[in-house]
Amino acid sequence: MSHVSNKKKLTRKEVPCALTIGGSDSGGGAGIQADLKAFVALGVHGTTAITAVTAQNPDGVSAIEGVPAQLVKTQIEAAIQGFSLRAIKTGMLYNSEIIRAVATALEKANAPLVVDPVMISTSGAVLLQKSAIKELLVTLLPRAALLTPNLPEGEFLLKTKIRNPEEMRFAARALHANHGCAILMKGGHLKGASHAIDIFFDGDCELLLEARMMRGISTHGTGCTYSAAITGYLARGDKLKEAVVQAKEFITNAIANSWRCGRYDVLNSFWR
Repeated sequence: MSHVSNKKKLTRKEVPCALTIGGSDSGGGAGIQADLKAFVALGVHGTTAITAVTAQNPDGVSAIEGVPAQLVKTQIEAAIQGFSLRAIKTGMLYNSEIIRAVATALEKANAPLVVDPVMISTSGAVLLQKSAIKELLVTLLPRAALLTPNLPEGEFLLKTKIRNPEEMRFAARALHANHGCAILMKGGHLKGASHAIDIFFDGDCELLLEARMMRGISTHGTGCTYSAAITGYLARGDKLKEAVVQAKEFITNAIANSWRCGRYDVLNSFWR
């Protein structure tokens, strides 16, 4: 019997790795599920730490169960110990205990942190308990490279209305002054706008990011996907400013090329 040996060396592609810390969305459109899709689309391996399990679809959230804080911490530690993380993002953190656990676990990480301050869902469900907001600001934001509030979150944090691009600029600068990290003020909720406008400010550089507003498309998980794309580009080695610019293009195309799933519009992170 003859024996055929293939001595060609097996080579495997090395890919960057990122960590997302947030809630699970049973509808698959937001949260951890959205983050992982964005990571895969960008060629990034995603690790996860689940902070809460939700029962939801684009119509609303019907139930939330927080994960014990110690288990959240252990998930993060496992990811840090097992993988060379190049970027980390947080989404839904839910309560003070989880935020403290996340902050403690991230002391062992050496990667830029993107904080998406998920507070209230589009349908109105509370995703961050009011008692935990101060904990987020005091405990986690000092570690952040970037904070990515939408208009309602920015208004809540600053206790002021944000009604136009100039007020968005003021908000981005005020949030940077308050918290020290770079700010991406997202203007997708701006009423009457013909373009989707975001403002980036890091203390030195201010960018106006602009894209055509997509009418007639109602997508779930846009904020999660946007911040995940930023995290993915950071993991690939891009500087923060460049990561934000590329992520704006990514989310714009994910909306423009959205899929239809049953009666819902679904973001298409695989448009490229």
